[in-house]
Amino acid sequence: MADSEFSILDPFSSVDLGIAESADGVKGWAIANRAIIQPIKNFFNEMIVGIDTALNAVPPLIMLIIIILIAWQAAGRRTAILVGILMTALGFLSPNAWGLAMTTLAIVVSAVILSFFIGLPLGILAGKNDRFEAAIRPILDTMQTIPAFVYLVPVVMLIGIGNVSGVVVTIIFALPPLIRLTSLGIRGVNPSVVEAARAFGANPRQVLFKVELPLATPTILAGVNQTIMLSLSMVVIASMISVKGLGNEVLRAMGRLDAGKALVGGLGIVILAIVLDRITQGMGQSGRERGHRHWYEGGPVGLVLRLIKKPQPDQTPEPQKTN
Repeated sequence: MADSEFSILDPFSSVDLGIAESADGVKGWAIANRAIIQPIKNFFNEMIVGIDTALNAVPPLIMLIIIILIAWQAAGRRTAILVGILMTALGFLSPNAWGLAMTTLAIVVSAVILSFFIGLPLGILAGKNDRFEAAIRPILDTMQTIPAFVYLVPVVMLIGIGNVSGVVVTIIFALPPLIRLTSLGIRGVNPSVVEAARAFGANPRQVLFKVELPLATPTILAGVNQTIMLSLSMVVIASMISVKGLGNEVLRAMGRLDAGKALVGGLGIVILAIVLDRITQGMGQSGRERGHRHWYEGGPVGLVLRLIKKPQPDQTPEPQKTN
């Protein structure tokens, strides 16, 4: 209770539920149990540092070619040309723009990979189980409606500042669309197709991996696309807890009122968002949109396969004519 007397007309100012003290207790628990949190933090940190080191170790021109080839394979030649132009423009924004973009890409890729391994099983379970879906729905609603800044405080209390905290915050913010769309994709599979698979003797595991997931793949990849976009939207916010990359460049520029650096960082984030959006949209194309071809029948992989399978001219000597 507060020192002031209780008033029925103004109960809020006279009642203290001790929420602030409870939050301090969470901080104390985190400090006292660092041995539990530290292995998880180390795993996340090694993953982020590994991806960041790999991306920055490749020369920019080689990495540009790799990204263009990935875009060609995933979404076609036009998208590959667009990606090549945009990534080239990003590299010329400033001398350090490419390195910052690769660091940002490492953060986003780490968050998306971890979100995928968490969100896909939860989405499948939500698509299969009505009770679980009803139970998890308010949690997802809360995760999507809470302002992104609110996530920073508890994560920093538990883990501290740095790239790991940024990835954890990003996962919390970007995870709900993947779970929702995975559940939607599983529920959207035609029941007659599932019944036909069961009639031919498929067990539940075969039905899931050979029928439901392949048919739900476009919807699931739409969820991955949304997760990537939300991850990029957290780049600047996460930079407030010392997350490196383009977002940190924007934050520092805002503090110094440096419009040039802010423009470089902002344009870099926009370019990365467009590139990743086009690539993931291409990956989500259905077989009909691909011209009823498998993914490996187009792009650079398809070109290499066609060159390998190209029929060679017959070298056998012609039989000699006898007089």
